[in-house]
Amino acid sequence: MPASPLRQPLFDNSPYEIETRDELDLHLARGSIAGLTLQGLRLDEDWPVGLETANVTDALFVGCWLPSVEASADLVRRGASVVPAFADLPYPTQPAQLYRPEDLFSGFRDGGFSGMYDTRVYRHFVASGGVLPPVREALAQRMHDHGIDNALSEALDVWITGGGGPVVGIMGGHAEPRGCAGYRAAAAIGNGLARTGCLVVTGGGPGVMEAANLGAYFADEGPTELSGAIDVLAKAPRFADHGPYTAAAIEVRQRRTRPADGPIGWGRDGGLSVPTWLYGHEPANVFAARIAKYFSNAIREDTILRMARGGIVFAKGKAGTVQEVFQAATKSFYATDGASGPFVFIGREYWTTTLPVDVLLRPVLATSPHGDLSQLIHLTDDPEEAVEIIVSHRSHRATGPGPSPGEPLG
Repeated sequence: MPASPLRQPLFDNSPYEIETRDELDLHLARGSIAGLTLQGLRLDEDWPVGLETANVTDALFVGCWLPSVEASADLVRRGASVVPAFADLPYPTQPAQLYRPEDLFSGFRDGGFSGMYDTRVYRHFVASGGVLPPVREALAQRMHDHGIDNALSEALDVWITGGGGPVVGIMGGHAEPRGCAGYRAAAAIGNGLARTGCLVVTGGGPGVMEAANLGAYFADEGPTELSGAIDVLAKAPRFADHGPYTAAAIEVRQRRTRPADGPIGWGRDGGLSVPTWLYGHEPANVFAARIAKYFSNAIREDTILRMARGGIVFAKGKAGTVQEVFQAATKSFYATDGASGPFVFIGREYWTTTLPVDVLLRPVLATSPHGDLSQLIHLTDDPEEAVEIIVSHRSHRATGPGPSPGEPLG
């Protein structure tokens, strides 16, 4: 059985997808699941009444647990297609919803960092060949990531239809220690954006990414509470100290247990993160309310930047952050994902002298076939100004919060 105790869905499902047992029972009461897709359902322990006689023509069972080979063969004979669940894996092959923080750090209390669900999956990923797994493992990982794609699209649909604001990315170095000036600045930006109704999205790692989600997690609290939380976290400042680092994060979470309200309340409860098991040696960022964790880093990177149409804040970072800068610029240059929000660089000296991205990026965006986009670039040393730039752009130009509802992300 997969080790992750995934929660109930956050949203109404597509009429063509069945992701809960209640939904399945409703369709079986009508006598048909023809043409529908069943995702990750546990059917081996409690076989549904009516499934033996229901119309299953063109039904697709993806990552579902069936009681026997005979049951699977019977469904195929009657016109269904069955993609197995791969029962010996530590992760679900077709997750029906996004991860929650509790899913990733489940097992920490009894087994420490090595006992966490997140760590167990990472070790399996490494032992199975990493980025070059054998075909069976590769298929299972792609199925998992497709499930995350699907769940993320549905979560964004709800965010959009529920009146949520633009999706804003916050990028930056994973090595920024807790409590430092850069960490506190990123937390302040995440807090300010979430308070204005934006959905903060990060890469889900430590450093700047954790700080931004932490700020969004404290969107309904004052600066004193956020600063106090950072002080607690700063007792374990560096992510390489896995156990204490994770324990401090869980301690902060336990001090604040306010549930998210309504369909978009989770934007003020940590927002979204999109991490990858490629960097699974880094402790999970447990302050995002919803976590779209992928095996494929390439899909993950593109997904983050594709969503962040409300703008991107770039804090100090090294190679990974610079890669994201120019990958985002390429999307804006060609408008492949629609209109672009501003690029806000925190740290004038860093981005003009240490890593002179500014001088390289402006000439590129100035020659976009969609007009001179160099005006999208902003440099500041002030977190409050960074938030104001994003909010002002939002009020003057409707960027939209992300891909159109139902549009695939991967």
